[in-house]
Amino acid sequence: MSENVNFVIRDGIRSDIPDCLELDHSYETSMVWQMKISDEDGWRIDFRPERLPRVVDAIAEANEERLRTALLPEHCFLVATTREDDPEIIAYLTMHTDRINGIGLVRDIVVSRSYRRHYIATRLSRVAARWAKEHDLNTLMIETQTKNYPSIRFAEAAGFVFCGFNDRYFPNRDIAIFFSQPVR
Repeated sequence: MSENVNFVIRDGIRSDIPDCLELDHSYETSMVWQMKISDEDGWRIDFRPERLPRVVDAIAEANEERLRTALLPEHCFLVATTREDDPEIIAYLTMHTDRINGIGLVRDIVVSRSYRRHYIATRLSRVAARWAKEHDLNTLMIETQTKNYPSIRFAEAAGFVFCGFNDRYFPNRDIAIFFSQPVR
């Protein structure tokens, strides 16, 4: 992190969606969370980090429908832009709400590759937490895949704790893991 990035976070609008979809959604990882299920003497599920034989390039799929849904007033869509005369979108966050259970579920946090490691995702998650508090939610959750180790490390570094999984959550049947923290 050699230079300071000067950016602003604001509510996303419909015309931001194409630029958000164009951001680099790829990531590299040499680790994954491996899940092991055992049903001897009751159920036991273990997650542990496992090193891959080589660095893997992966893409978190951009989802236009999730972005459009996040525009609804009961959900949250944030974008981070540069502070230039012609601002450029460099990151976004989507959060869907479960009002009955008081949960804000962060579905996407995407930062353009050239702007990563500048705490933009951390700032986006803090603004999302403020939004959640203003909308009477009591828990902030992040969903991610077991193979998205950078996302897992981000969640842990941002103070979220592992709170569960769904072994066929995503359309491609990948395992989702969830991290949460109380809204303060």
